[in-house]
Amino acid sequence: MKALIVDDEKHVRDAIRLLVEWERYGIDEVFEAPEGESAVRIIEAERPEIIFTDMRMPVMSGVELLEWIHRHQPQAKTIVISGHDDFDFVRHTVKYGGMDYILKPIDEGELNEALAKAVQSWHKENEARKQNQIRSIEINRIKPAYWDKLFSGLIEEAGKYESFAEHFEREFRVAAKPETGRTAVMSIDTLPRFIRDKFGSHLDLLFFSLTNIANEVLQRDRSGYAFRHWNSPHELVVVCWHSPETLEDRIRGINEGIRFVLGGSLDAGIGTMQPFPGGLKDSYREALAALRQRNLLQTPGRMLHYGAGVPQRFVPLPFSRFEADFRSALLSAREDQIESVTDQWIAAIEPLSSITAEQMELWNHEYTVFKSRCIGEFLPDEESATPLVPQDADSPIFPLDDSGRLSLRLLRDEVARDLIRLSVMLAKLAQRERNIIRDIADYIERHYHEEMTLQHISERFYLSREYISRRFKQEFGENISDYIARVRIEKAKQLLLSPNLRIAQIAEIIGYQDEKYFSKVFKKMVGQSPNEYRKKHERTGE
Repeated sequence: MKALIVDDEKHVRDAIRLLVEWERYGIDEVFEAPEGESAVRIIEAERPEIIFTDMRMPVMSGVELLEWIHRHQPQAKTIVISGHDDFDFVRHTVKYGGMDYILKPIDEGELNEALAKAVQSWHKENEARKQNQIRSIEINRIKPAYWDKLFSGLIEEAGKYESFAEHFEREFRVAAKPETGRTAVMSIDTLPRFIRDKFGSHLDLLFFSLTNIANEVLQRDRSGYAFRHWNSPHELVVVCWHSPETLEDRIRGINEGIRFVLGGSLDAGIGTMQPFPGGLKDSYREALAALRQRNLLQTPGRMLHYGAGVPQRFVPLPFSRFEADFRSALLSAREDQIESVTDQWIAAIEPLSSITAEQMELWNHEYTVFKSRCIGEFLPDEESATPLVPQDADSPIFPLDDSGRLSLRLLRDEVARDLIRLSVMLAKLAQRERNIIRDIADYIERHYHEEMTLQHISERFYLSREYISRRFKQEFGENISDYIARVRIEKAKQLLLSPNLRIAQIAEIIGYQDEKYFSKVFKKMVGQSPNEYRKKHERTGE
């Protein structure tokens, strides 16, 4: 902490220096001034927390200094030290926030007591200032998220408006509820690749930049608000309530700002004017429908107006007729076959003059289902495959070139690369599965004489009983219980060749406590009872 002593008498300043226990109060710098004007310069430069001042001084008096401190450095704590028992001086001290009024000659105990109160008061108020600053920062940080959430709800359900109407009018300085509104949807799906690479996985930071640019344009005439749609993480939505018929101009302004700051632009779908807030849902859906019909093969930045022209006939990308070939190539685990089928598929797409977002969304869904089916067929307990282009907030939906256009070459490379990766994964998982099942078979071979149940094996290998049963039969062609019984019976055959072992002993050795049950199982599997088997082999000498 810092302190300032202001007095035109040097011996008074020296006395205060000597009498105060500075270190005790955490004060490590002490400044001096002979009058008010020089004190002001020191206060502006050093910002002392504690100020001792006389009242009668040349140039600028203590009364004037107290008034200046009250206006310009109100957080500082002042202690008046005066040789005059004057009511007006005391009144000014109280009026301008002085902590104490001490009369000369200075009493050491009184001086330190006054300083202790001043330091304690400063720390208490400083902590409150810090807390208020933290709250202010937090409020400013969450305010955009708060409005994003409210507007995201508003374009889904207009009835929510009444719950925050007053707050809306105050925040956006709207005198009364707007009569009409209009929405636009801008998608980052076709943002140029170099911009996405610049932000990497920090999609929140990208949207922070985009919404700031958009709202700077909209706030010039308080015409609307741009927000990130909570239910669709790739959408920037603009709601316009002031002169909504000029929304296209504002979208152009937003794109100019994005080009200036980031070097790219966004496609936009624009809805029709609707009643506010009841029609915003319809306007949003219109804008979104227009956006989903945009041609991804064109350079982005061209605005799309709902109803401007006849909607294109939806033609799904030809994936289903190549599905069998993709499946065969995937299971072959051969890169050349996978790339060949992918090339054929791309060749079937290339003649298309238009590929819309809607087509790509459907294809991505079909592709994900295809991979899930392949995994489900060959590795039933594995989770479904990850989509080629993940639908999370950190990944682009479409493979784009540097200009933001859909690139069939990149699409081809991503599909081939993804399927090759999946084929390798399937092969590794299949081998791992076979190894686990063979480990179970080896365990049975070594422990056939112990009590052996499916539950026991399940607990030992940390696999479900259902999974073990299904995979064991796939690998060995028989149920695990039949396999255990067969191993035991094979051991029993060997033991029956020894005439010194009774049937009951053999049954116990191979894991059957009941001789009759053992004989029943043996006869069922061998076609003879244990005694018949022994006698037959005694006669033949085998």
